[in-house]
Amino acid sequence: MDTKQDPSSNSFSFVNAEHDVLTFWQENQIFQQSLAQSKNKPEFVFYDGPPFATGLPHHGHLVASTIKDIIPRYQTMLGHHVDRRFGWDCHGLPIEHEIDKTLGMSAKEAVEKLGIAAYNNECRGIVQRYTSEWEKTITRLGRWVDFENDYRTMEPWYMESVWWVFKQLWDKGLVYQGEKVVAYSTELETVLSNFEASSNYKDVQDPAVTVLFKLDDDDAYFAAWTTTPWTLPSNLALCVNPNIEYVKVLDKGIGKAFWLAEGRLEAVSKGKDVEVLERAQGSALAGKAYKPLFPYFAAEKTNGAFKVLSDNFVSLDSGTGIVHMAPAFGEDDQRVCKAHGIDVSVCPLDSRGRFTQDVSDFAGLYVKEADKKILQSLKESGALYLHETLVHSYPFCPRSDTPIIYRTVPSWYVRVSSLRDNLVANNQQIRWVPEHIKDGRMGKWLENAIDWAISRNRYWGTPLPIWVNDVTGNHKCLGSIEELTVLTGHHVSDLHRDHIDDLTFTLDDEEGVYRRISEVFDCWFESGSMPYAQVHYPFENKAQFEANFPASFIAEGVDQTRGWFYTLQVLSECLFGKPAFTNVIVNGIVNAEDGKKMSKRLKNYTAPDILMEQYGADALRLYLINQA
Repeated sequence: MDTKQDPSSNSFSFVNAEHDVLTFWQENQIFQQSLAQSKNKPEFVFYDGPPFATGLPHHGHLVASTIKDIIPRYQTMLGHHVDRRFGWDCHGLPIEHEIDKTLGMSAKEAVEKLGIAAYNNECRGIVQRYTSEWEKTITRLGRWVDFENDYRTMEPWYMESVWWVFKQLWDKGLVYQGEKVVAYSTELETVLSNFEASSNYKDVQDPAVTVLFKLDDDDAYFAAWTTTPWTLPSNLALCVNPNIEYVKVLDKGIGKAFWLAEGRLEAVSKGKDVEVLERAQGSALAGKAYKPLFPYFAAEKTNGAFKVLSDNFVSLDSGTGIVHMAPAFGEDDQRVCKAHGIDVSVCPLDSRGRFTQDVSDFAGLYVKEADKKILQSLKESGALYLHETLVHSYPFCPRSDTPIIYRTVPSWYVRVSSLRDNLVANNQQIRWVPEHIKDGRMGKWLENAIDWAISRNRYWGTPLPIWVNDVTGNHKCLGSIEELTVLTGHHVSDLHRDHIDDLTFTLDDEEGVYRRISEVFDCWFESGSMPYAQVHYPFENKAQFEANFPASFIAEGVDQTRGWFYTLQVLSECLFGKPAFTNVIVNGIVNAEDGKKMSKRLKNYTAPDILMEQYGADALRLYLINQA
């Protein structure tokens, strides 16, 4: 090959030499020839995790891309055939959020104005916007990867395999619908996975308030503490620890007596003139009734609300040792209230986290904005005892960078908690590099895995294939386009909501009409289905897939231990009782100069293409791989 340069001359350019090599590879189809030459050799199976098609690649992507290039090349030299299909995550919040910003309105508003078909077409178009730029950058890096035979999660054949995966879980009893307290993005109006909710914490200032709740049968109060005043209108109970000593004290400055944990007395009463009047175990306070702070849900008293409950989760780490409970907004709140017979949950919020008319004085206010007005109301009624400011670490939505709240939302779940032991055992069969990830970050996550909320109240995604009978309430889960065609009498070429939401069917032996539920899949369910869906399994390539599963090798950043690595393992265990891959390289996170994680959203990095044209792709690859 003639690079048209003399390496011994002072004018030699690595950048020009790389362009000459790239031209040679392209003109002579070198990558394609290498695949053809190794076609009949033993398979080394590589899965490439799909990036979201919502921006251009940064250096974090290129670290993983470099690893994904090195290992398949090396295995090819060892005499293996290594397919290297590129893939795209085309659904979910990242795509919708980009469209919402472009349109200047929420997805709900856009669908109401444009219709779901037009909105989905906008989402579909954004995928095309970045694919050529990604191909340009990845090719410039020198990575050999098959873009022509790529897979996209929005293709009907891919979506059909996702349906099949879900149907297997459904038939095994691993799917259920529940109303739990979950992480929720008010900006995106949707539930977030537990691993999404734990990925973006920030130190923030929040009000920390001590509020007085008046006892029914005594001229005294219970002092409870909270950092979420906006949940106080939804209070239904208080909770003490049955094994903690509590004291009733008189604050001589205000002339009121109230109960709190003795272990918190010094912290709460600092600088105040208080006198201890009485002592009691928490168990002795349990069952006492108190008056609601606000009138909105006072009728719930007939359902057992507005009493003191007891549970060991209450600690002396902060606050007063008495916890305010709003079961719609706290996991422990909901658990303890249900255990004590308060099986009601009031959630006076709309989908964007604004109060509804159920809480008339604060209707229309976003929860965080309502804090001040709620506190002002409590101050006027004499219920606000202390108002301080707390700096603490708080979760933010990784897509919109807005505060996450926790609230009850009906969702569909996979029973991951029932699979913990098997997931841990499968993980021991995987070779992790670095090794400490196996029993550390990954292992601990699996040991404590909770049920996975897989449904989203969104528009652009693979629809959950569940139809509900409008008379009997029975559910039917479908697993293929053929099954949908047979039942509805309509053959569809696309499985997105705008094509199937209106399809209904009846069964001869049952009254009523079956109609599809509105939810779509969490996009992580789709990426976790990638081993099967990328080859349209089991509708095509069945024998080939089964002969080459699990994968020999995957690689991504350490953040994927709670993302793609995790969802791959969960679905593989559900389907086949084995790990989805046997070897994995986990690279570190590339941070920007300011110490923050590089991200497409923040654009806090110099474009890789600029660096490669200045220093060369080999120099960038060498630097990245030595830092990974």
